[in-house]
Amino acid sequence: MQIEWIWGLVGGLMIGLAASFHLLVNGRIMGASGIIGGLVDRSGWSTWAERVAFIAGLALVPLLVKPVYTVVVETNITENLYAVVFAGLLVGVGTRLANGCTSGHGVCGISRFSLRGIGATIFYLISGGLAVIVFRHLLEVI
Repeated sequence: MQIEWIWGLVGGLMIGLAASFHLLVNGRIMGASGIIGGLVDRSGWSTWAERVAFIAGLALVPLLVKPVYTVVVETNITENLYAVVFAGLLVGVGTRLANGCTSGHGVCGISRFSLRGIGATIFYLISGGLAVIVFRHLLEVI
């Protein structure tokens, strides 16, 4: 019996719990692009320590969990480094244009019944599907 899906469920629950805790404690949405963007454009320097701690947690927690996590999961990520970098740049530009990312709009926006969050998430999903069609099936770069 395959139960790899359980890791997606556990991860989703952890993100939802973290987003709820962040909103409850800070009164602000836990959108990763907004947290990072506030450091980059200096609009969030009044809360710089909190933002740096959040980013450090994103980087350090997987390193702390890795020795305990023994299951090997195949990710199917492309080995084309140019495609990965290009995709990352597109995601960064897109999150700034949309004033948020999937954690802000998808997790926090939908859970608060935000029409803007719901609309952005629908657009993200459609765009992701179109990107797979174009880059995998038409251009065959991933």
